[in-house]
Amino acid sequence: MEIAKVFSLFIVTAIAEIVGCYLPYLWLKQGGSAWLLIPAGLSLAIFAWLLTLHPTAAGRIYAAYGGVYIGVAVVWLWLVESIKPSITDCVGVLVCFIGMAIIMFGAKHA
Repeated sequence: MEIAKVFSLFIVTAIAEIVGCYLPYLWLKQGGSAWLLIPAGLSLAIFAWLLTLHPTAAGRIYAAYGGVYIGVAVVWLWLVESIKPSITDCVGVLVCFIGMAIIMFGAKHA
């Protein structure tokens, strides 16, 4: 069950990071309100705090988190930006998840 908890925490962390970066993008590139910077800053603060909740060494967490971030970003592309992921997007996410698993599960034996 620990694996599901960590993976869920990765997903929530990725969403906080993406929201924190997407809102300034809307302001700078899409003509959104500068008020978007307030929730963006809050979301990035939550992102940083969430990283502290992970149960193992920070460097390993950041490396494994990167794989989940990529997967969540592709889902974001589809659900928020209405761009259907390509087959290469999906294969790339799968490769990243495999890399994440190697980092996380290999650490148990190191």
